[in-house]
Amino acid sequence: MSFSAQIDSILAAPTSELTAFRRLLEPCSDRALEEMACRSMALTRRYFGRTMRMFAPLYLSNECINNCAYCGFSRDNAIMRVTLEVEQMAVEARHLAQEGFRNVLLVAGEHPKFVSGGYMEQCIRRLSREIPSISLEVAPMEAEEYRPLVEAGAEGLVVYQETYDREAYRELHTAGPKKDYDWRLDTAERGYEAGFRRLGIGVLFGLSEWRREAVALAAHLFHLQRVCWKSQLTVSMPRLRPAAGSFEPKHPFKDREFTQLLCALRITFPQVGIVLSTREPAPLRDALSTLGVTMMSAGSHTEPGGYTGQGADQLHETLRGRKVESSCSATTATEQFSIGDERSSFEVASMLRARGLEPVWKDWDVAILGSTA
Repeated sequence: MSFSAQIDSILAAPTSELTAFRRLLEPCSDRALEEMACRSMALTRRYFGRTMRMFAPLYLSNECINNCAYCGFSRDNAIMRVTLEVEQMAVEARHLAQEGFRNVLLVAGEHPKFVSGGYMEQCIRRLSREIPSISLEVAPMEAEEYRPLVEAGAEGLVVYQETYDREAYRELHTAGPKKDYDWRLDTAERGYEAGFRRLGIGVLFGLSEWRREAVALAAHLFHLQRVCWKSQLTVSMPRLRPAAGSFEPKHPFKDREFTQLLCALRITFPQVGIVLSTREPAPLRDALSTLGVTMMSAGSHTEPGGYTGQGADQLHETLRGRKVESSCSATTATEQFSIGDERSSFEVASMLRARGLEPVWKDWDVAILGSTA
């Protein structure tokens, strides 16, 4: 049975494992939080060693047909848009490879006219010449649509539910395919069916009350551990950042609570990877790097062409899905959100080494499958 068919009943009558997780989120003293942090650190060292897997997002397109109140790419926003051509994407990828990255996350807005399955397959095949580990964060698809992308070389699939609060989800998503809560919720399971070896989920904190979101996220993880047991799982807990549209979070999620949730996730899911992106400021990322995080981005850009300026001559402004005449002299596409940690990949890697961690740029190659066949 899919998770979408169970989530409401699970949250209404939590299992014992979910109740135990909820206890870890209760308000606690500084001493209790410090004890959680020590447990979290010990578990991370036990299951992941002193390593940090490095990755970078590569944005392909900021065209989108969805209207999401919190997203800079939202259809109704008047922003500068572009979709990179395959060879332009390759230039961006080459830059990341020169920076050391061997793990890239392809990201795109949801627009079938610009970002089709055929386009994605071309990008993956071209990217695989430069990058051995390719993950996708794109519009949800059917399992049959995912299979050609897996065969082309994609090994990871990331999809954030954004919010597990059904009412908040309905209010925030007012147009486009993303309005379908259940369809999005079951994306990871369809990806597993298609053969992705890594699956990532997460919540965009700030859209609903954080403890409620965290419990639902944990329930989803428990489900995927049982159903998608052959895949490696990762979880992310991004917080809202400033973006076009000027959406203001209604549910603040403070650093202390953020830290408590990270530790609770590690204690409850000792073998699940935890992702910390450049949404968060550098001092916080430094402090949390040894507590439970196993995967970090660095030197990130959240606009197509952000690394090398590709697509600058193809920019166009849209409003409510239509091109409009623009008096703007912009030379770059609009970013999805602003970055919190603007340090280069070299600077982040140096910080990790100073804290006794080893940045891991490559931990996968398709040749591994050949050697085990």
